[in-house]
Parts: sequence; structure tokens; C-alpha cells
Amino acid sequence: MIAYYDVSGCYILRPWSYKMWELIQDWFNVEIRKLGVDNCYFPLFVTQDRLEKEKDHVEGFAPEVAWVTKSGDGDLAKPIAIRPTSETIMYPAYSDWIKSHRDLPLKLNQWSNVVRWEFKYPTPFLRSREFLWQEGHTAHASVEDADVMVRQALELYRAVYEDLLAVPVVPGYKTEAEKFAGGMQTTTVEAYVPVAGRAIQGATSHNLGQNFGKMFDIKYQDSEGKTAIAWQTSWGLTTRTIGVMVMVHGDNTGLVLPPRIAPLQVVIVPIVSKKVTLADISVYCQSILDDLIQAGIRAKFDDRDMYNPGWKYNHWEQKGVPIRIEVGPRDVEQKQARIVVRYSGEKTDMSVDNLGDALATKLEQIQDGLFQKAKTYRDDHLVKVTEWKNFVPELEKHNLVLTPWCGGEHEDWEDWVKTKSREESLASRGEEEEDARTATSVAAKTLCIPFEQPELPPGTKCIASGMDATCWVLWGRSY
Repeated sequence: MIAYYDVSGCYILRPWSYKMWELIQDWFNVEIRKLGVDNCYFPLFVTQDRLEKEKDHVEGFAPEVAWVTKSGDGDLAKPIAIRPTSETIMYPAYSDWIKSHRDLPLKLNQWSNVVRWEFKYPTPFLRSREFLWQEGHTAHASVEDADVMVRQALELYRAVYEDLLAVPVVPGYKTEAEKFAGGMQTTTVEAYVPVAGRAIQGATSHNLGQNFGKMFDIKYQDSEGKTAIAWQTSWGLTTRTIGVMVMVHGDNTGLVLPPRIAPLQVVIVPIVSKKVTLADISVYCQSILDDLIQAGIRAKFDDRDMYNPGWKYNHWEQKGVPIRIEVGPRDVEQKQARIVVRYSGEKTDMSVDNLGDALATKLEQIQDGLFQKAKTYRDDHLVKVTEWKNFVPELEKHNLVLTPWCGGEHEDWEDWVKTKSREESLASRGEEEEDARTATSVAAKTLCIPFEQPELPPGTKCIASGMDATCWVLWGRSY
């Protein structure tokens, strides 16, 4: 999947993991084109003046910004930042390009790398100093159109996780404390990692309002000839997706890959003997491979003669290939093959007639099986709590906690819950403090205000403030 690099927090993506990213890109590009979004590319660098133009935005990213201060032996006249995100890089161009209502909507996306110099302990895929992502940036004539774009992008993120990665997510709004710096409203999809009992933010889509439009002078003449400011959105998905998928589905043997994201969906392993050589069995295996490829399956015939079948089984199980086909002398005689499913261990002997079509169906069943397994586990660890005394005990059971809340604008009570849950959790463990650099705090944080809200009976009180609750909010320990 990766190789380590000599700069802390940076990792090499090897072909196996990068192919997964390419499969996400291929799917995503088709979908955003349906929405009228075009791909483009903007520079990696941003001047200090541009980056600091939007006060709230730069304050949100300032601790993570990496700066270039030298060129060769000389110092630069002004430091240049390496992009932590591209709002301040792209929006001066939007100001030049958008002059009339006829120029709207403007919908652009770029696939790029960004650098955020994390001070917390880095973790491959989840928290790294450089990562790959896509970032969409759009401009609209009305807040309603911007809201539609925000939800369309978030729906694509839901589909990436649930339909490609077989990872269930909870879509919702971020609270004011957790929203994107400088934005008006942030939406998110939140996933759950069973092995750690923690939540993880999957992807976010933001309605930026007119804040950046005012800062970067993105003005245009509307249909009535009046000067107006564009409404904007931004939305991003990163290589974190791969890490989330690995943690949700992996087991003690290695990776367990959902078929739609697997670089190889089926591998054919020949079993040779003194009586039946690799040359004897290769024609049979090749015919199976041709049938699989004809059925649209990403498949490989592992005909390496320096490794025995047992080694190959272990190798491809570690890499998470969804189906292994074993072909021995008896299989050739009976015109069949043994099918082994990675995630369940199921073994079945199947005829090679129309095997490609049969395995295409089998792969879809595996995809659905992985999703349902993850969803069942997640649902079993999502609980409602209406009294504070039960809050931390449920967190200690590795649960996500849904509680009544007085509203996403109450940042003071949100901070209270973080502090109180940390104190109670540490006390229950006989500890006094935790490492400030840890990326896995015992404190609870708000994940989202879910779009799908359970019924909230009149008079229900907020779990922290005791004020009347206005919504349910989802909490958890998060990466």
C-alpha cells in the first residue's frame, strides 16, 4: 500500500493503493461532469498577501501552513505558502472571469496535492502532511443554487463511501465550532471505524456564502443590471478514503477490499504437480482469464513459477483480492474451478461455463455483503443518550452517541462537553492527562447534526446546558 519516506508525515503511495485512488477518480469524474463541473489545475503556491486576505480562513489554517522562504542560497523577498487548500489561489481568477450573470454558474474541480504541516502524530492515509485530493469550487447567482450544489457534492461523497468503498456514513451539518474556516455552513459524511470504536470525517462540502466573494471582489452584473456578489461552494475528498476503507473492512490476515475499489477483483492460482505441469494447466487458466475479462472483471492469472500455491494464497489474501480461483488437475478434468471468497472464507466449486458472468454477480453480492456487515456493526454501536450520566459510559463502550442538543451555535457548551468528557474518561482510567499531540483524544466531539433527525418530543432538554433541545447531534471520539 505505502512506503515510508524520510520526511515525517509524508508517504509513498505504491501502485496497489494508487490504483484505488484512480478508480475513485474515474468514477467521480463521470459523476461531476453530469453536474456540469469541469476539471482544471491551479498553481501549488500562494502569496502571503492572498492567503491572509480572508481573516477567519487563514486563522483556521495558519498553524498548518508550510512556507517557502529560500531560493538556492538567497532568501525570497516575501515568503510563499504551499497550498493548504485553494480558495485564496483560485478566487482572484474567479474575480477576473465572472463579470455577468451569464458567466454563472462557474463550476470547477481540480485533482491535486496539498500540504498541511500537522503537529499531531501522523498516520498513513488518515493524517499526513501531504495528501492527494479533489477540490471543487463553484460560484452561483443565488444561495439556493449554492445549497443545491453543496448537497449534490455531498451525495457524491456518500456514494463514494457507501457504493464504492462499502462504508456506511452519516450525512449531516457541522456545528458552528466545527464548520470550515471562513465558510457559512459545512456539511459532512461521518464514518465509524469498528476496531477502534472511533468516528472519522469522511468528506465535507461547504456553502461559503458571499464571504470570499466580498474579499476577492467576485462581483457581476445581474439580469436587472445591478451589481451582485457571487455565492460560492467548495468541497473536497482525499486519500483518507482509502485509510477509512482499510480500517473498516480489514482483518488480521490483511486487507479486505470491496470489489468495486479492488485493483484486482479475481486472481487465478494454478496448482501444479509432477504429473501436471504449469504449461499443461496454463491454457485452461488462460481461457478462464479471457472469460473474466470479457465479463468486465479486473483479473490476473498468477503464473509465477518461483512461488508455490500456498505462498500465492497468502500473498493475495494479504492484498485483499475479493475472489481467488484455484485450478488443479482435477478441476481441469471436471471443467470446474474452486472459488474462494476473501471476506467470508466461503469455498465453492463452480463450472467454468459462463464463469465470468457468474463471478460478476458474485462480486456484487460480496460488495453488498461487506456494506451490510459494516452497517450492522455501526448501527449496533450508535446509541441515544438523554442524560449526561450515561454519556461517557457509552463512549467507553466504543459507541457513537446521539443526544438532544440546544443548537449548533452553542460553542461554549460544545467545549464544555469536550472538556468534561475528557476529564471523566481519564478519571475512569486512573489517568490525569493525555498527550496534546495525540490524534486520538478520549474527549468527545460533535460529528454532525444528522440530516435524518429522530423525533424530538416537546420539552426535551439539551444533555449539557439543560436548555430546550432544538435537534439531535451525533458525538463520538474521532480521529
